[in-house]
Amino acid sequence: MGKKLKTVFFCRNCGSDSPKWIGKCPSCGEWNTYVEEVVEASGRPTPSFVLGERAQPVKLNDVETTSEARFATCFSELDRVLGGGIVKGSIILVGGDPGIGKSTLILQVALQLSDKKILYISGEESQRQISMRAARLAGSNENLMVLCDTDSANAISHAQQLLPDLVIVDSIQTMSTDRVESSPGSISQVRECTGIFLKYAKESNTPVILIGHITKDGMLAGPKVLEHMVDTVLQFEGDKNYLYRILRSVKNRFGSTSEIGIFEMRQDGMREVLNPSELLLNREHDGLSGMTVAGAIEGVRPLLIEVQALVSSAVYGTPQRSATGFDLRRMNMLLAVLEKKVGFKLGAKDVFLNIAGGIKVDDPGVDLSVLCAVLSSSLDRPLPTGFCLCGEVGLSGEVRPVSRIEQRVAEAAKLGFKEIIIPQANQKGLRTMDGIKVTTAKQVEEVFRVLFKKE
Repeated sequence: MGKKLKTVFFCRNCGSDSPKWIGKCPSCGEWNTYVEEVVEASGRPTPSFVLGERAQPVKLNDVETTSEARFATCFSELDRVLGGGIVKGSIILVGGDPGIGKSTLILQVALQLSDKKILYISGEESQRQISMRAARLAGSNENLMVLCDTDSANAISHAQQLLPDLVIVDSIQTMSTDRVESSPGSISQVRECTGIFLKYAKESNTPVILIGHITKDGMLAGPKVLEHMVDTVLQFEGDKNYLYRILRSVKNRFGSTSEIGIFEMRQDGMREVLNPSELLLNREHDGLSGMTVAGAIEGVRPLLIEVQALVSSAVYGTPQRSATGFDLRRMNMLLAVLEKKVGFKLGAKDVFLNIAGGIKVDDPGVDLSVLCAVLSSSLDRPLPTGFCLCGEVGLSGEVRPVSRIEQRVAEAAKLGFKEIIIPQANQKGLRTMDGIKVTTAKQVEEVFRVLFKKE
């Protein structure tokens, strides 16, 4: 006689369950997140992850740590985001949009770690497909083993026999276990399979990399508890129409979450970009209005980016406001400052803003460049050549200080800029640098006078 089955509704956001569908989750407060899944009829809860069932407490001072707790990958950008390399016994979740390069980057890491025994578990591709992709990436690793299976128990059994140095799962949404009756990719399956790999990683001291899908809202597919179970969450960002990808650390128990890695998508795989400022800047825009260069900080790395603005008369009744790579609400606030405090009327004009290169910035130090780009396009007067700007703009029109000002100035000097405008409050303690003039400003009006007096 077969098992009796019943259906239970689970919240996609927090994993809470309910015997019937409800619109608003009482645990996390999200709306329309409950989905129906099949579970066993017995009221017993699904077996969950328990780390070391017979583990005994020990003194913290008696726990031995070695200097070999990490091992480096073939990408310095990836090592920077991870905090220095892959920690043994850790479990890493890599997420991103389809086609962004998640599987490509991880397979490149597996191919180039020739001194490590690696088990690559794929539930999406056949062995032939993986071999064809490896040939395109022009890599080879005699110690790389490929297992095409979706059964988590079978995958763990092979891992215990092979004793690899690294396990890769592509992807966690395709894995399943007999403990749960629902289909692969469901909330229960994702949570249970992650728990199985987590238990294996901690007990065998073997690092595990999980590749995860992403929803249409940009969130990692599966329950929110998935991000709490793993040690590190890496997010791949970028537009598929552009070459550049940003690898950002959302969570990291073994390093900083402020680091980013920048990669370039090529036909032969991902290539790390060690100096992204040179690639993101286009020096051919000299003499064109609406173009400025901002000294930004992404994570802890200085980055010079090109800000483009276009201001034109509104064709329709309501003026359009559009921003690509920049927060639209912040742009509207800066336009209000420009109109209220400086006196430029933009209420009857369309304003379009673009951050060149397809990257997204949320650094407030870009505010001053946005204002100057909008004003330059509105007046149709280009900025002087060799200028760089950085500074946050307040609601009263003041130029507020920004963090890591010395790194921003040094990056501008390294790329050959003649002058940089910074907030006056950042001048204190800033050392003099050769080859670049530092100009300070307290109000945005002072910046406009400096820029547009030199034509």
